[in-house]
Amino acid sequence: MTIYLAADHAGFPLKEKIKEYLRAAGYQVEDQGAFKLTPGDDYPDFVSIAARLVAADPEESRAIVIGGSGQGEAMAANRERGVRAAVYYGGDERIIALSREHNNANVLSLGARFLNEEEAWRAVELWLKTPFGNNERHARRINKIDHPDQSFFQPNA
Repeated sequence: MTIYLAADHAGFPLKEKIKEYLRAAGYQVEDQGAFKLTPGDDYPDFVSIAARLVAADPEESRAIVIGGSGQGEAMAANRERGVRAAVYYGGDERIIALSREHNNANVLSLGARFLNEEEAWRAVELWLKTPFGNNERHARRINKIDHPDQSFFQPNA
């Protein structure tokens, strides 16, 4: 599995640390930028690339995107059809597992201003190790998310 990374200036230092951890843990990592700390850069420039790469190979790739809050990064990633980005910026870690088990999230968006390095790494490890539950109900819902152009509404007779 390839893990794509992307971050703006707010997430850049944490991205660099996560990249080290991932490589040390044996993951194949591809950094989509930012490649240096540049105040004023724009997260969509980097996150959109990572999201497109995940959408092109959803079975064999995931992405971790990092910004100040993680919110805008998730919004940018979720513009790409087939991407399901979940945000984590601290708190109950069960939300990380649920994003995988129930929603098959393929992008994790981290809020660097709200997580320290240890918390972020724990979140990444949990997210990467948690499988999709493949429950019929959850799979059906994901299909509706991934194919919004199809009509799924079935009115009662």
